Amino acid sequence: MKRIFIEQEKCDGCKSCTIACMQAHRESPGTLYDLNFLDPKNEARHSIVTNGRGGYIPVFCRHCAQPECVGACMSGALAKDPVTGHIQYDADRCGTCFMCVMSCPYGNIKPDRATRTRIIKCDFCKQDDEKPNCVASCPKKALHVEEVEVAV
Repeated sequence: MKRIFIEQEKCDGCKSCTIACMQAHRESPGTLYDLNFLDPKNEARHSIVTNGRGGYIPVFCRHCAQPECVGACMSGALAKDPVTGHIQYDADRCGTCFMCVMSCPYGNIKPDRATRTRIIKCDFCKQDDEKPNCVASCPKKALHVEEVEVAV
């Protein structure tokens, strides 16, 4: 199963991954040049935070082997894909309780800013054979995808 790995020491906080994520998940087609960064509908599915020592920490969904978010989801909106191992989200089933937000040990899952009626989390760009857009866009190669053995 493929997972995103982070080499934190390489991250310079450029947010190319964030912009690529926003572009990949925007509602209306367009170019990067007309992407409105202030529109709450254009949200990245991860974050970059400062480490307090002049460096940066990319925070991405780990698609955990034993996902706390899936266990906390009472409506069944979150489920682990048995083939890819990625945690998938079904917005139509979401009860907006945000138990998944509270249970994520990495603080990656968040309510959407526009409506607060669904969650925002990494979907691996719904690609099983390609690099997610965040990984492909990282100029420092701080992000990479590796095949790992994980019990599903």
